[in-house]
Amino acid sequence: MLGIENYILFMMTALFFIMIPGIDTVFVLNKTITRGRRSGFVSAIGVNAGILTHTVVSALGLTAILSKSEIGMMAIQYIGAVYLVFMGIKQLNNKTEVFQNSKVTEKLKNDFWAGFSTNSLNPKVALFFLALFPQFIVPTRINDPQPFLLLGFTYAVIGIIWYMLLTLCASTFSNKIRNNATYGLWINRVSGLVFILMGLQIALGK
Repeated sequence: MLGIENYILFMMTALFFIMIPGIDTVFVLNKTITRGRRSGFVSAIGVNAGILTHTVVSALGLTAILSKSEIGMMAIQYIGAVYLVFMGIKQLNNKTEVFQNSKVTEKLKNDFWAGFSTNSLNPKVALFFLALFPQFIVPTRINDPQPFLLLGFTYAVIGIIWYMLLTLCASTFSNKIRNNATYGLWINRVSGLVFILMGLQIALGK
């Protein structure tokens, strides 16, 4: 099928890796709990838009080229790390009511771009795709961008479905604590620390 083999196995493998908690999971859950279900949905779409970015870059062969450039990979790595640390510090310093609903449209737009940036600036995702996708592509089509694009699109769709389910579950929890200001303060602190730790993990990762 379009240069892809063992497509069902790829879908199962993709679901397995998506379900493993990581930066994207923490980000979507944070947005859902602090801003509600719509914010979680938009964040999930933003994260998986970042997946499609990595897919296009891999399909064009740029990831393979970039992976051979130590300076290039380090640049992306540190940009992503700095961005996450910045988000964490911003969250720690956030003194506003965590559940406030003002300027909803603007916030949803920011949630999308934050999710997109969080994923796009993570070099580990690009290298993961570079290692995973060729295992499910017919050898004679390995230089064809079409199989990469289809696998990446499939990965993103599975990711959206999974994060939507997480959002539905997390939004139920957020509704129960929405009227408690103390919970909101601790959510800001915990999520801020988590983002900082994830940023440091990326910066110190090999």
